[in-house]
Amino acid sequence: MPGQLTLDTLNRASAADFVAALGDIFEYSPWVATEAAARRPFKNLAALRDAMIASIEAAPAEQRLKLIRSHPDLANKTQRAQGLTAHSTREQDGAGLDRLSETEFAMFERLNNAYKAKFGFPFMICVRRHTKDSILDAFARRLNNDPAQEQKEALTEIARIASLRLAGMIASGEPLAVHGTLSVHVLDTHRGLPADGMKFSLVELSRHGEERLIADLVTNADGRTSPEPIEGRPVPIGTYELRFQAAAYFAGRGVPLSDPPFLDVIPLRFGVSEPEQHLHVPLLVTPWSYSTYRGS
Repeated sequence: MPGQLTLDTLNRASAADFVAALGDIFEYSPWVATEAAARRPFKNLAALRDAMIASIEAAPAEQRLKLIRSHPDLANKTQRAQGLTAHSTREQDGAGLDRLSETEFAMFERLNNAYKAKFGFPFMICVRRHTKDSILDAFARRLNNDPAQEQKEALTEIARIASLRLAGMIASGEPLAVHGTLSVHVLDTHRGLPADGMKFSLVELSRHGEERLIADLVTNADGRTSPEPIEGRPVPIGTYELRFQAAAYFAGRGVPLSDPPFLDVIPLRFGVSEPEQHLHVPLLVTPWSYSTYRGS
């Protein structure tokens, strides 16, 4: 469909164009878009999303099971070599599943095999809401489910995946509530001003493999960053560390420091449990002290 994809465009499109635009929202299952096309017009993006999910809920059990089985395993080298859909490739790569160590690949392979042996379909999870550690934790927890319970969880995760895909494709005045924000604010309480020009990094930590650098950043005149360290997407469930280059900042301001400095790099370790939340992390800092709290 030419031009920007909007809800108004989709409401006015032919059924064939509607399906062509949204047929891959659900992996290899254009029938979901075909069913939803008959429910138009949609007043907002949530109504479109709900119509697509309602189509799945109304489908025969075997068709729902086929939908689940249409999705790839996570971090499967063979399937990746054969080629995933563009959506799945971006989503798995974004969670770092294309850069696993051999040990991590082996863990995913063992869990994938155990899961499929028990349930008969691939493990479904919205990887954009997760880190590697939280995916592995969910694997372990959900292996204890019974088949009916697990099929319900799988469909819930597929709906989350579809919601994020729709939010990324369609311009809407009423966006879906599928994104979170991680913001940082550094206050130089030695000067009583925002800390302008402090370098810091955001790192995703892991119990099973290597840590992963998310971003290197520098505060602006307001002691913040623009854009925020994480915005316009979910803040994945997991454990992170902010590493503030405090000594370099104060040395650049001409503040006399000991050698070595009392505070050099300040690490703030924190956890994320709700991917759609706004998590605000302030740092109040002098050359000799710092404090933080959970902001919003």
